[in-house]
Amino acid sequence: MIRVLLADDQVLVRAGFRALLDAQGDIEVVGEAADGEQALRRIRELTPDTVLMDIRMPAMDGLAATRRITEDPALAGVKVVILTTFELDEYVFEAIRAGASGFLVKDTEPEELLRAVRTVADGDALLSPGVTRRLIAEFAARSKAPAAAAALDQLTDREREVMALVGIGLSNEEIARRLVVSPLTAKTHVSRAMVKLGARDRAQLVVLAYESGLVRPGWLG
Repeated sequence: MIRVLLADDQVLVRAGFRALLDAQGDIEVVGEAADGEQALRRIRELTPDTVLMDIRMPAMDGLAATRRITEDPALAGVKVVILTTFELDEYVFEAIRAGASGFLVKDTEPEELLRAVRTVADGDALLSPGVTRRLIAEFAARSKAPAAAAALDQLTDREREVMALVGIGLSNEEIARRLVVSPLTAKTHVSRAMVKLGARDRAQLVVLAYESGLVRPGWLG
């Protein structure tokens, strides 16, 4: 059973999401919050698997709440999916940078919301549809020049190659086909790169790929 907490200051949004999620046999909404501070309290009480977090809330916004969650070792198993009204939202990029596992626009199709909850709960990052990658590229392009890539020195050549492919949005299966290896081997390289770089999940690996200059905006093919 995937345990979900809803954090949004709009009652109707929470009600709609709850009705959809609770109707699934493998998902349970264990709590709700109307602002970031309440969300943090509820998350610490309930330790849900996934939090659907509105980015703009009173008292404490979703960005600040996400940072507090990802900085707390006791909440290492809690995955955050940011909810936003606009696809190209600078705060979404900052939230992913801070450790969120991805984002959804609030008017997403029900099937996409369910897929997102299951994907993130399964331990993967929500990097599809491609708009997430475009958002990261958009704001990476506006940021200062890439930082020195010294941290990448600890990666093997193959791990750097795999990280670059993750950065342009390829799945493990697509990476395996590109490199003519098994999906399990591709997944192993991705996991090792994440461990060596201290990336919380695949979304942070994408951000690091851009920020280090390993991938540059526009390399989405």
